[in-house]
Amino acid sequence: MVCSPLPIPQNILQNFIKSPCPLLRVMIILMGVNMEKLFPETALRDFINTNSGNFVKKEIALRPDLAGMRIFAEPLFGFAAAEDPYFAELKKPGIIGAHFKAPREWLPEAKTVISLFLPFTETVKSANRRDMSWPATEWLHARVEGQEFQDEICKYTVKLLKDGGFDAVSPMVDPGFARVSPSITDKTEQGFYTSNWSERHIAYACGLGTFGLSKGLITAKGIAGRYISVITTAFFEPDKRPYTGIYDYCNNCGVCAKNCPAGAISPEKGKIHYLCSDFVESTREKHRPRFGCGKCQVKVPCESGIPGRIAAQ
Repeated sequence: MVCSPLPIPQNILQNFIKSPCPLLRVMIILMGVNMEKLFPETALRDFINTNSGNFVKKEIALRPDLAGMRIFAEPLFGFAAAEDPYFAELKKPGIIGAHFKAPREWLPEAKTVISLFLPFTETVKSANRRDMSWPATEWLHARVEGQEFQDEICKYTVKLLKDGGFDAVSPMVDPGFARVSPSITDKTEQGFYTSNWSERHIAYACGLGTFGLSKGLITAKGIAGRYISVITTAFFEPDKRPYTGIYDYCNNCGVCAKNCPAGAISPEKGKIHYLCSDFVESTREKHRPRFGCGKCQVKVPCESGIPGRIAAQ
């Protein structure tokens, strides 16, 4: 007779996780729970759900009714081996390029890369559907205050792992992070907009999703959101990528192209990055220090999940 894993009440499970007793760790593993992954996932979910950084503060709210607005919903997690061959592919011209730094170039003893997708809340997404010509106030907060909170999540994750006796680095908040190519200065060149650590490509490697026509990443919770990642010497079992192609979850509907107020997306050419960048900069001129757009992430079939034809397979 084969026994199924038993459900464990969350409060009991968390106490087991915190216990120094190795026998309890063995018991959890035998009951079918991957405690190693559960530990950072539980800690990070709690941080994201309760930290004040995930909520718009009253003193900076652009409207009184936005005070306390939650930015990110429940996250998705993905894990990849630091030596995954896919990371070497990212150094090829036309993908990212030679300036991409593989995990072990950031952390020589790295074993695992952890990626998180942080989906925007329905409040943020629904607000940005109303006027498709300009970013909603809620989206501006999500883009800028959301980025600030992303940085805090990165730092918290690094500390969490270091407190557990492992080394860790989050490239997004590392001094060595470069947002654009060091060898291309022409902003009209597609390659100019390639960083030395791409959160979307890392999420793809970690099994979280595949690319869409807009170059966003489509996950089980959709495309509307942001990504962070951490490289660590801790070992976590890599997740198997449930896809083989980089566009497997995109149904090529072209709605994101129709939505784009900058005309930066087309089925023939994909995304023209400098047109997107120019439009986003125009929103910064009006709303400084905030900026944003996100129209390719809302009112699309992949806004909050994988398009139906893929999900049904």
